[in-house]
Amino acid sequence: MATDTPQPPLAANPSWFTPKRLLVMFCIINLLNYVDRGAIASNGVNGSRQTCTKGGTCSSGSGIQGDFNLSNFEDGILSSAFMVGLLVSSPIFASLAKSVNPFRLIGVGLSVWTFATAGCGFSFNFWSITIFRMLVGVGEASFISLAAPFIDDNAPVAQKTAWLGAFYMCIPTGIAVGYVYGGLVGQFNWRIAFWGEAILMLPFAILGFVMKPLQLKGFSPAGSKKASTLQDGPEDQVSNVEDGELSTSEAADQNSKPFGLTVAWNASIFTRFWEDMKILLLDKVYVVNVLGYIAYNFVIGAYSYWGPKAGYNIYHMSNADIMFGGVTVVCGILGTLAGGFVLDLITSTISNAFKLLSFATLFGAIFCFTSFCFKSLYAFLALFSIGELLVFATQAPVNFVCLHTVKPSLRPLSMAMSTVSIHIFGDVPSSPLVGLIQDRINNWRVSALILTSILFLAAGIWFIGVFLHSEDKFNDDSNHPVPTVGKSDTTPLLEEKRTEEMA
Repeated sequence: MATDTPQPPLAANPSWFTPKRLLVMFCIINLLNYVDRGAIASNGVNGSRQTCTKGGTCSSGSGIQGDFNLSNFEDGILSSAFMVGLLVSSPIFASLAKSVNPFRLIGVGLSVWTFATAGCGFSFNFWSITIFRMLVGVGEASFISLAAPFIDDNAPVAQKTAWLGAFYMCIPTGIAVGYVYGGLVGQFNWRIAFWGEAILMLPFAILGFVMKPLQLKGFSPAGSKKASTLQDGPEDQVSNVEDGELSTSEAADQNSKPFGLTVAWNASIFTRFWEDMKILLLDKVYVVNVLGYIAYNFVIGAYSYWGPKAGYNIYHMSNADIMFGGVTVVCGILGTLAGGFVLDLITSTISNAFKLLSFATLFGAIFCFTSFCFKSLYAFLALFSIGELLVFATQAPVNFVCLHTVKPSLRPLSMAMSTVSIHIFGDVPSSPLVGLIQDRINNWRVSALILTSILFLAAGIWFIGVFLHSEDKFNDDSNHPVPTVGKSDTTPLLEEKRTEEMA
């Protein structure tokens, strides 16, 4: 009689852990990240410059722009400043995940984010707040690179995209809440908005260090006595790691290594990084997905920053922060969740994800573009709401492709480089460029139409992906095997626990 092949034991999960609890915690953290982005874009926090009439009568400015007397171009640079830290740090955190427990890395990132956000409230000029915004990017980098792979590992198979949808729903929701939060708090003092964000994030930063950490699929278990810091490196480059930290004796041994060996060890890390990068850059499916995401994020990034100000000037909204916040939060929640559920419903494949991405973006672009052509506020709100609903439906599918078109061990780097790309070529240049266009033409309606037209480019790029040969590599662990229960990738973790208890 045939017997089942014995499987290595699953590394014990910490007592606090359930998949749903992990999802909720990560959703709250993601929400706070984007509340910060919405708050700094709100009229209450961002404010306006001092204006003077031809007769010499001047009105005092308000918020950050008024206090530091920023032009629209400088204001746009400020919105993108934190991306500098994020762009540099995301690949670093992704690479460190192979030698340090990813859960601990998230704790480090959240601590930096908390410190930097509080620092924004103490800034005294343009350059000081710019530096703190860069540090906010450093803190956000670890979470953006590592949170989605954790969720993808622990979500039930039939609901993976829906869980990702719930996580990415926090992006539009956070921005919208940030608009409202910034508008309300900014009535008292814009600095209070940043201090409040830091206080709310502090408990999660602490939990990142005091909780027993989880481990990602595709990496050595946190509890193993010998985990290679290079994954495939030689034996003399293996160090004992427990919970992502070297013991005192091991640290001493590392410090006692000859300089030449240390240099060779570091060179191996960079060699491995570039090898992984080549795999990503040669993957046509990954590249097309990210190119479409860049064009998409170019528009969404500028929308999120200039939206309230454009709405105020085009349609004379007296409460633009709350109006845009309300529309964005409703459409963001419904659209993002719908995108995840629809992809699960039609079967979560990479090809189906590209179909959903291209058609949702195309029709979303049509509605958004048409909305800015109307002079009626109500017509604008109705059409723009439908457009946002469709545009936000892309969040779960686009990240599903990033996670499943690569091997598990490459997921943190895949997410990191996707994040770096969509920001460095997307919303980093888009905010100052729109500000520059507006400074030149002084017509918010035309500026909005020019910006929205780029969504058609995003839809066309994603449509190309439908015709590319694609393969879901979620279960491909050939290069980096991980000792887990054989069906851990197809059974929700809660059901695993029940099975073990029954046994």
